[in-house]
Formats: sequence, structure tokens, C-alpha cells
Amino acid sequence: MRYTNALNALKRTTKILIALVVLLVIARLLLPYFVLRYVNRTLADMSGYTGHVEDIDIQLIRGAYQIDDLRIRKVKGNIKKPFLYIPKTDLSVEWKSLFKGKLVSEVETYQPELNFAFSDDKTSSQTGTEVDWTEYLKKLLPININRFSVINGKVNLTSLVTQPRADLSLQRFNAEIRNIRNVEDQAKKLPSPVVASGDVPGYGGRMDFSANMNLLKELPDFDYNLRFTDVQLVKLNPLAREYANIDFERGTMSVYSEMAMLNGKLNGYLKPLTKEMKIFKINEHEGRSVGKFFTELLAQVGTAVLKNQKKDQVATRIPLSGTVENVETAFWPTLFGVLRNAYIEAFRGEFDNNITLQDAVKNFKDDYKAKRAERKSERQEKREERKKARKAKREARKQERA
Repeated sequence: MRYTNALNALKRTTKILIALVVLLVIARLLLPYFVLRYVNRTLADMSGYTGHVEDIDIQLIRGAYQIDDLRIRKVKGNIKKPFLYIPKTDLSVEWKSLFKGKLVSEVETYQPELNFAFSDDKTSSQTGTEVDWTEYLKKLLPININRFSVINGKVNLTSLVTQPRADLSLQRFNAEIRNIRNVEDQAKKLPSPVVASGDVPGYGGRMDFSANMNLLKELPDFDYNLRFTDVQLVKLNPLAREYANIDFERGTMSVYSEMAMLNGKLNGYLKPLTKEMKIFKINEHEGRSVGKFFTELLAQVGTAVLKNQKKDQVATRIPLSGTVENVETAFWPTLFGVLRNAYIEAFRGEFDNNITLQDAVKNFKDDYKAKRAERKSERQEKREERKKARKAKREARKQERA
């Protein structure tokens, strides 16, 4: 009897397990369909933009799902290219943070293409500023993102300058942002490392960017290094002709910049360097007016006077300070930088490594002290006015008694 009951219980347990397995298999088969419908419904209407996903693959063991062929385009406009196209996106739980007791996610995008277009005409403009993208990202991935990466992406900026038209394309773009939610290094003021790099094929240069940031603030604090290297000056001729009435015969330009910002106050520099730059060509006749002839001649003479002869280099260091809304430069240090590069010591094509977050802190403290001194001065002026008013009243009363 006992044997029979045990056998029946085992059969029931086996049936239940089989039923659960069947249900899990069915759920696994149907889940991508329901998730796909949810994602496409979420992306259907995004304040002037619409999106569509071709397929979704669920990976329950990894706690992840993959989105295939995500396209987001502007609903009304003359732009044929989508605002965003990502062939493959992987969204998953970040397991190393989970082991530390934090439930956060990571996102990897493969070969994404982002297409911006700038124009005063709304139908020819595509910038994405109308949409709160974080809102839709939260709907697609309700777990906070702690790591975001871009692998072999492309960023196209159409009509970045409208007259004359100048486009900019950043290709082979790779980027990674880590520790966005401050899971690690919680004591650091700038806990989130950021790195990015890419080629600028239209101008023959390369971009490299590295930073530490605090991305949890509404206006993030940061300390960054940015450089553009070996940009071909002849590629800038359309802009040079329009705005300076010159064109370049040869040469390269590199730009180095360091910047730190804390609570909206920033401090840093911009260091442009040109090498082997040539503007004037004596036997150039085609399309060159008399005015342009003398403009280029003066520019070439100025270059010869202000360049470092040994390095064949014109360079300076432009200090930057102020706030996000009002970035200020200093004329005399910039001019001294040109003369220093030419006659004292040539600037090097590298970062100076002398800008830190403490510089932004100093600016913030100086600004606070200046505001405090201003308030103190205002209070002093008001006290003086009150004294004068009381004295006038006393004089008036004396005259009445007399």
C-alpha cells in the first residue's frame, strides 16, 4: 500500500514537472512575440519620431534580450536617412554588480548609425532634441543602466555649418561609459570613466576622448581630455574661403583640450597647433581676386613671423573659464602663447596635464567669494542709505522745532 502511494506521488510530481517544463517552453517561445509587440508599441509615437524593431531574442539564462534592426525616424520631414539605426543591441543584467548587491543593467550597441541634420527649416532638421530619450529607454529597460558601450558606430552631422555647407562624419566610433549608477568607487567625486574614439575621414583626422564624470547630477561634473589630430587643412578650404578669404595649400592641424567642471563652473584650455601650413602660392591665378591675393599674402607673412621655425609650427594656448552658459577666453594670454611658441619654446602636441577638478573647485570658490563680497557691498550701501535717511529726518524735526 505504501509502495503504491509513493509511486502515485512520484507520478504526480513527474507530471507536474513535465507540465512546468512544457509551460516554460511555451512561454519561452511566445515571450519574444509579446516583448516585440510591447517594444514596437512603445516606439510607435515619440513626439515627432517613430521607431520599429524587426526581431527580439530572449536569453533567460543570461537575463538578457537582443534587439535586431532598430530604426527610429522622423515622422515629418525631407530626410531619408533614419535618425538612429542599430543592427544589434544587447540589453542584460550586469552580473558583476549583482554580486555586489546592486541590480543594474548594461547595454551594448553594435554598428549603430546616428544621423543629425541641422537647418532652420524644421522639415530639413533632425536633431532629436524634441524627445526625452531617457523616458523611452526606461520603458525598454526598467533596470537602471550602469554600463553603456558603442562598438564600431558612425555619427553623421549634416550641414553642421550651413553657409557654405560643411558635413562632419565620425566613423569607426567606439565608446564606453562605466559605473553610471555609481555602484563602485562611491567615495569618488567623479566615479564614472568615459572613453571614446573615432576617425574623421572627411578631414583626415582622428578624435580621442577620455573623462571621469559624475552622471547622477542634473548637470554632470567632469574632468576630460579631448584631442583632434592631423586634420588636413586643405579639407577646410570651403570654410576658409567663406570666412577668411583664404585657402590652404598644405598643412595639418591638431587641437588638444582639457576641461574640468564642478557645479556649472568650468576651467580649462584649448591648444590648436598647425604644422607645415602654407597659404600663399605666388603662381596661383585661377579664381583669385586682387583682394584675396593680398589677404593670402598677409596671412602667409603673419604665419612666417609667428611660427616656430624649427618645428614649422604655429600654436597657442587659449584659456577657458566661466560657466556652461558663458565661456570666457583671455586675449593677452592667448597672444603671449603665440609668441611663446614662436620665439621661446614650442608647444608640444600633447596634453599639458595641468587641469584637474580642483581648478573648477577654485573657480567655484572664487565665484562664491566674489558674490559674497558683492552682497556685503550691497548691504553696506543700504546701511549708508538708511543712515542718510535717518539723518535727514532728524534735521527735518530740528527745523520744525525751530
